Amino acid sequence: MKSVGIIGGGINGLFTAYYLVQAGCDVTLLEQSTFEDGCSYGNAGMIVPSHIIPLAQPGMIAKGIRWMMSSESPFYVKPRLNYDLAKWGYLFWKHSTPRHVAYAIPLLRDISLLSRELFKELATRNDFAFGWEEKGLLMLFKEEAARHELEEEARVAIQAGIEAQVLSGREVQSLEPDVRVDVAGGVYYPGDAHIYPNQLIAGLITYLRNAGVRLLAGQEVTGFERQGEAIKKVVTVNGAFEFDEIVLATGAWSPVLAKHLGVSLPLQGGKGYSFMGDPGKHRIKVPAIMLEARATATPMGGGVRFAGTLEVAGTDQSINMSRVKGIHSAIHRYYPDLSIDYPEKEAVWRGLRPCSPDGLPYIGRVEGVANATVATGHGMMGVSLGPATGKLVAELITGKATSMDISAFDPQRFG
Repeated sequence: MKSVGIIGGGINGLFTAYYLVQAGCDVTLLEQSTFEDGCSYGNAGMIVPSHIIPLAQPGMIAKGIRWMMSSESPFYVKPRLNYDLAKWGYLFWKHSTPRHVAYAIPLLRDISLLSRELFKELATRNDFAFGWEEKGLLMLFKEEAARHELEEEARVAIQAGIEAQVLSGREVQSLEPDVRVDVAGGVYYPGDAHIYPNQLIAGLITYLRNAGVRLLAGQEVTGFERQGEAIKKVVTVNGAFEFDEIVLATGAWSPVLAKHLGVSLPLQGGKGYSFMGDPGKHRIKVPAIMLEARATATPMGGGVRFAGTLEVAGTDQSINMSRVKGIHSAIHRYYPDLSIDYPEKEAVWRGLRPCSPDGLPYIGRVEGVANATVATGHGMMGVSLGPATGKLVAELITGKATSMDISAFDPQRFG
């Protein structure tokens, strides 16, 4: 039986463990903090095959600069003299081209569709509950200036084989009979879905423990001991562990450990925030993205989870309430009848999404290291792509043909 050590107890680590257990491997998960405090726990919970356009796209840099002028905007880069940030920014700029977007679309589509099918399969297996709902996704806009942007995205999606429906404000309202929606229109993606991430993480943890996986918290990894081209030991603050294979799935912290493997992994933590709200009798049925505000609303656990913001701030996990205010102020603009209390700081969740500069994840073997695999860099799509990532990594480790071509996700593609 092959022993596998997974470093990182977030969504990719947990799903990798799940599929490795299915393949008969002996699995240990090493997490630097606790398994209930990862980036995915407070996620918006959207499973979005519709999101096939990478963050690195034409016009995004100019838009980001405009957003940085406001303390409540959905995007912010924390100014700092940092080589890794400068390199990431250069690579982001280099990939913000129509050519790269055209290259990335089929890749993001295929891994997203694979992940959605795996979620559907998991929902029928009943290994654990996670609130699977197939109600689609609404992209809402208030200003006519945004119509062209969303209509173009819908056209691109349709060309890629993703169903999209351009709706008027009245048609949007017909999908939400219990709450008033004040918008000029929207795009509806009926193939999208949503889950309850808290329930998913808790369910995965319980399932894995019952399946014999060792989940070890407080195990910050400080380095590796090599023997030839293989990792012999994983060294933590509490001792060392020996495995046949290791998986690096440490999210925004991955570049530090990747350097110990001889890999330069351009990646920045994109901080996001979320909080729960009670909509009362005005229930939202369909998850939505409020385009101008870049904020989301997802019905979840009897309430609504509101989320948003991409704050490129390294691994800084402090909470900036000005960004939270930006999310909160958007709610009443799109849903005028919702009276959602402004959250106390203690009720705000924050997490660091690991963002690659080209908008594609890092999934693959490490060249020059015989027994190491990387699984990170999913940006805001971590939960959505979790099952596909776990299955692909398990296939790599067990020597099976992968469910899709992952050569474009090579963790060493930037040298």
